[in-house]
Amino acid sequence: MELPSWLESSLMQICDSIFAIVPQKAPTLENLSKCKIISHRGQHDNITVYENTLSAFDHALETEGIWGIELDFRWTKDLHPVVAHDPDLLRLFGSNLKISETTLAELKQHCPQVPTLEEVLLRYGGKLHLMVEAKEEHYPQPEKQNMILKDLFAPLKPREDFHLLSLDPEMLVLVKFVDTSAKIPVAVFNAKTLSKISLNEKYAGLGGHYLLLHKKIVKQHLDCGQKIGVGYPKSKNNLFREINRGVEWIFCNDAVEVSGILQTELKKAQFLVDARNSNV
Repeated sequence: MELPSWLESSLMQICDSIFAIVPQKAPTLENLSKCKIISHRGQHDNITVYENTLSAFDHALETEGIWGIELDFRWTKDLHPVVAHDPDLLRLFGSNLKISETTLAELKQHCPQVPTLEEVLLRYGGKLHLMVEAKEEHYPQPEKQNMILKDLFAPLKPREDFHLLSLDPEMLVLVKFVDTSAKIPVAVFNAKTLSKISLNEKYAGLGGHYLLLHKKIVKQHLDCGQKIGVGYPKSKNNLFREINRGVEWIFCNDAVEVSGILQTELKKAQFLVDARNSNV
């Protein structure tokens, strides 16, 4: 289940405000160095730069310290995967046009800002780590669609260059062009259920909001050698909390700001280490 954008935003603001004022111990240089910042749908404000567009991803690529980008894909009527979060263009572009009922040519003519998955893979593959989310939707020709995805991702290495994500665990079964070790279920209010699935299927790990992935779940996955990805810490204390819990993948709605915090803290930690070593 995915929350309405306005409700998700309101809940995140409340959580962020609370956790921002709770003091946290500064992580070690080693743990800070393991932290990987992922720009959620690219760096965007949905006013001048829209999410899931080349402009949003370019901004992430140009920012020091951003390790990866998260992006969503859906299928057009003529079976071309395009990068878009919503099933239609209403929220971002004020159009009722539904992607699944539109050919790629029609989509590009109507809204050229929506990139194809191929464009994104060619432009950022090997430069940024790609967290690619398969949205829950009907696959009219699953075998053909999997072959299309396999061909598109062929130049990239699973786990090293990209991971496949989904809020719906059934999509991780349906989209089978990539091995299970590169797949990540993303939890909303079903973290316990998806945690069991991830552990049983030997997936790459588990994702979800930091408030929903409690200490026990995080520890179970880390003990099994899996990764944890959380969204969307934005303050220093919030970031420190996740790093201290062993979380490496930090999904950010403002990755530029959070990356800036991380880079500053890395320099501080390195300075302290160098100072201690010089006094030995």
